[in-house]
Amino acid sequence: MGGLPEGMKGSDMTDRNLVVGLAHCRVSDSADALATAAAARIVMLARESLAHSGRFVLALAGGNTPRQCYAQLRHANLDWLQVHVYFGDERCLPWGHPDRNDVMARAAWLDHVPIPAAHIHSIPAEQGPRQAAQAYAEVIRSALPLDLAVLGVGEDGHTASLFPGDPALASSALVVPVFHAPKPPEERVTLSLGTLNGARHKLFLASGVGKRAILERLGEHPELPAAQVREAQWFVDRAAWPG
Repeated sequence: MGGLPEGMKGSDMTDRNLVVGLAHCRVSDSADALATAAAARIVMLARESLAHSGRFVLALAGGNTPRQCYAQLRHANLDWLQVHVYFGDERCLPWGHPDRNDVMARAAWLDHVPIPAAHIHSIPAEQGPRQAAQAYAEVIRSALPLDLAVLGVGEDGHTASLFPGDPALASSALVVPVFHAPKPPEERVTLSLGTLNGARHKLFLASGVGKRAILERLGEHPELPAAQVREAQWFVDRAAWPG
């Protein structure tokens, strides 16, 4: 399947360990460079999984920083027929709503590569939190453990739709309904902390000066949802870098 596509070498990227307790963090000079570096890492993990098991199973995050990364993946040279896509969380909005994570991922990446439609598993969040969580648990059960979970972090330390203090954070279910998210929409569906921690690889993306404060706090507040994702690799840009 060849080497990394042009523009995905990450040559401007430096490796550093964050003093705030993040296990492994790569710092890029800009959000664009972060997206390129993260895309290169995803391609590498995909090729390793395809070579080992014949398939690559990942869960996607929403947000602008992942969107930039996904756009880079349009150009990757992969065996797309063996890629299986799930989602880390979804807002309870009508099918096709522009604020849904699956709509963003399709527009940025999935509609531009030959992944079979049957391999793209959207969360049926339009059914409501409880029913959608139950249905998605049955869909994703046979795919676990994930090869990769792509994650973001909110300024309050949430990841996926696991928010600080929410009962969903303590659930042992595979997929969890969320009813009172502190940002709209209040109703969501999310993979549980256990499902995310069970992934073979976890990759956080964080960019912009607005994320700097939470990156500083994560090491001091292990109760925050993002801090509870173990053995994750972080990709950040210099604006978010607490150093």
